[in-house]
Amino acid sequence: MVSLSPDKVSHASSLVVKAFPLLPIWQAHGNLDGCVEVEAAYYGAPPGWIGRVIPVQWDLRHVRLLHPQTGELLREHLPQVRGKHRIKDEDGPKQTPPGTQHLLLRADRTGSQIGALCRGMHSEQGPLAVRRIQGVLALAKKHGPAAVEDACAVALEVGVCNYRFVRRYLERGPQLPLSLR
Repeated sequence: MVSLSPDKVSHASSLVVKAFPLLPIWQAHGNLDGCVEVEAAYYGAPPGWIGRVIPVQWDLRHVRLLHPQTGELLREHLPQVRGKHRIKDEDGPKQTPPGTQHLLLRADRTGSQIGALCRGMHSEQGPLAVRRIQGVLALAKKHGPAAVEDACAVALEVGVCNYRFVRRYLERGPQLPLSLR
């Protein structure tokens, strides 16, 4: 067994700090989907931190969410690719949060097919679907509810509960029926 003297331990710990320098602590807000955005990737915060400011510290190996008053480690995640989510299973909500229920109700009121598509996305993807539901509602605002309703009907008919399909369908425009005239 190797024993290190206190001066060797402090030297070894300073090497670790130099090898993996941490960026300063940044303040991030817990989003509606329960995640914190760090360099365009999303990391799950513990339940109860939606809408609150969370200090975040990260390097190339870890993303750390810290308690604002105590500095205690709330969650530690491996870095994620831009645009993707990393959420621990225990952080998922047991029930649908009220904000998500409100979004689903807005989708239902916008159109029956829009509501069905958004509910399908939520059942398949859980909290990750919140941003995509917001995107579908934004498409309805931009292109009009009738066009998005038709796009959602096509998506459901094909069996694809996906925001990206609806967006691309609207960008390309629906195929016009062929006639012999």
